[in-house]
Amino acid sequence: MADANEKFLGELLKKSGNNECADCGAKNPEWASYNIGIFLCTRCAGVHRSMGAHISKVKHLKLDRWEDSQVTRVREVGNNAARLYYEERVPPCYRRPNQDAPQVLVEQWIRAKYEREEFCHPERQNQYVSGFMEGFLMKRGKEDARYHPRKFVLSEADDTLKYHVKENKDPKAILRISELNVAFAPPKTGNQNSLQISFMKDGSTRHIYVYHEDPEVITTWYLAIRCAKLHRLQVAYPGASEKELLSQLTRDFAREGFLWKTGPRHSDAYKKRWFTLDNRKLMYHDDPMDAHPKGEIFIGHSSEGFSIKTGVPPGAKDQGFSFTLETPDRSFLLSAQSEDDRAQWINVIQKVIQKPLTPQDATVAARLVRKRTASGTMNIFSSTSNFIGLSSRLQFTRNKMGHESMVK
Repeated sequence: MADANEKFLGELLKKSGNNECADCGAKNPEWASYNIGIFLCTRCAGVHRSMGAHISKVKHLKLDRWEDSQVTRVREVGNNAARLYYEERVPPCYRRPNQDAPQVLVEQWIRAKYEREEFCHPERQNQYVSGFMEGFLMKRGKEDARYHPRKFVLSEADDTLKYHVKENKDPKAILRISELNVAFAPPKTGNQNSLQISFMKDGSTRHIYVYHEDPEVITTWYLAIRCAKLHRLQVAYPGASEKELLSQLTRDFAREGFLWKTGPRHSDAYKKRWFTLDNRKLMYHDDPMDAHPKGEIFIGHSSEGFSIKTGVPPGAKDQGFSFTLETPDRSFLLSAQSEDDRAQWINVIQKVIQKPLTPQDATVAARLVRKRTASGTMNIFSSTSNFIGLSSRLQFTRNKMGHESMVK
């Protein structure tokens, strides 16, 4: 009978929906929760097991012995039916994790579905969809790199995220929700429950790092920021589709890692820098957790004179696995750690160059400046003529979207 049950489970896996993990979508799941009736990947099965058998009872499809009643339960439910029930009312702003998502996000998604049943009982979602949230997070110091408790206040109505050094004093900083990005940052901080919040300040990007001991709390902050951004975008762009707006909420960085770059002159020595590609901003830092990048490159469209290619210009120094990023103002000579690393950087930057520009891109380009000389003079990374053309075209797009929404 055991062999028959194993064979039957194998047949169930071939059914639509069952051939991928019910929680993260990973292909070819090897586990199942037999009381819930779903198929799971190894990582998600571990989270289910950590919730306790009173929530989810997990078995391996081949290595464990299955009772007839357990097989029957999985057959009667299956992944598709379970999703219809447990994910009935997932808010649009909620980030559904895939197999590459951070561990803390996967864990809280699973606990929200089965332990807290937030999507069967939407009144349990109030904290992150309400538009307001306050509480203490541990924030990394700008200079000393130590973490200190800081009070944070999120207000969708005011479009602000504030943090206070002292609870009853004026805020140390006031960030605009609509302009910031938030991403999970475990690889940098070494803490699974950490976030990196990035925003523009005085023409440059500023990064702050925060964490909380409770993974549910830090995930709730992440979701609250996403929800507040979505609600404000819905007001600002009433003619835009929900799919378009969701893509603007939060971004994981397309790629990060160490590269070597020269100075403005091709004869300058290559120096090691930590690069971060954030949408159309390519930032470089001395250290992965620097509060400010040393420089930022706005990557526009190919029609504006942006391109990337293997190698360096004739006469320039080639250091190992070099490549060149061309902008209207300057050629950036870069070198990767290996041939594969170079290929991946070129591929991801090329996708950015080929991607159509958005109205939000014009805002970033307009505010992004950097020091070009020791005297502190400032310039936009893209050339003035190209930037004016970019702004005009994107302003026309914004006006057209507004006009279409009024016509509708």
